[in-house]
Amino acid sequence: MTKQIIVRDDGFHDVADEAEVVLAPDTPIEELVDHLHRTLVAIDFPAFTDGRGFSIARRLRELGYQGRLRANGRLIADQYAMARRVGFDEVVVAPDIAQRQPQEQWLARANWKEWDHRSQLAD
Repeated sequence: MTKQIIVRDDGFHDVADEAEVVLAPDTPIEELVDHLHRTLVAIDFPAFTDGRGFSIARRLRELGYQGRLRANGRLIADQYAMARRVGFDEVVVAPDIAQRQPQEQWLARANWKEWDHRSQLAD
């Protein structure tokens, strides 16, 4: 198995724990309530062009999910700010992605709050 890398606002980390459940991007909204009690939920991104996981994350947070939320799979650094804005705490990527897009490229998007239009309006 290939070693995965977690991306957080402070950089790259080794994956230390497994998610209790991995949700597919086509998980029906009505099934999300079944996972609100979990401490770590991952949402799969099977392709770079599949953004349905962003909607699943946002809905989980709107339903009251308080645990850690992990985006898992085919994401690129340019999507990191969006992932954080919709409620993800971290992104897990394969080493080949991390090698092509080193930590500095991800950290350049770690100032996602500065680019969050909604939070700027609330100030």
